[in-house]
Amino acid sequence: MSNLYLVSENEDFKNDLAMQIAKFVPEITICSENPDIVLVDEDYKEYVRLRSLHPVIPMVFLSADKRDNSDVLNINIAKPFVLGNLFDILRAANNKLDNSSDGYLVFGDYELHPNTKEIIILPENKKLKLTEKEVEILKFLYKNRREFISRNVLQKHVWKYNEEATTHTVETHIYRLRRKVEKQGVKRLILTENGCYKLNMD
Repeated sequence: MSNLYLVSENEDFKNDLAMQIAKFVPEITICSENPDIVLVDEDYKEYVRLRSLHPVIPMVFLSADKRDNSDVLNINIAKPFVLGNLFDILRAANNKLDNSSDGYLVFGDYELHPNTKEIIILPENKKLKLTEKEVEILKFLYKNRREFISRNVLQKHVWKYNEEATTHTVETHIYRLRRKVEKQGVKRLILTENGCYKLNMD
């Protein structure tokens, strides 16, 4: 689940688009803070301001004026547009961390680069290699960073209910990930509460 911050001075357009996204792209949730994707309708100054606040997330700009500087993080869509095409673009933006070497996530004292399977311990500027499963665990916890996630939920979404995966498998991976990454004097990577896990965002 990713969070989309939607900006438009046209409240009817904004509300209708939000409803359409909720219906046809349920993996994306409209939010008011901590966005994973930003969509701005017409207001280019606001688009530039938000880009400065969120330098490494995909941003979509809707405008009647065609702009030719689209890339993996800056996506310009000329109006009028086909709604289905916008949904495809949002889905692609939602997956940009899997497809772009530019994408990374920052949380607490850490910076995760999924494409290269590396995590950087920021205070020490130390880079560590991760396994694919360790990256998937951190990405899923980041997407659900506002809540504690149970072992069963991690098992379902990271291991896809693989018959060989158990809740003990989840515990073992979390334990090894912590041992690998957490260092003396650095903030915890993953918090635990009642057997559930959450990224340390502080």
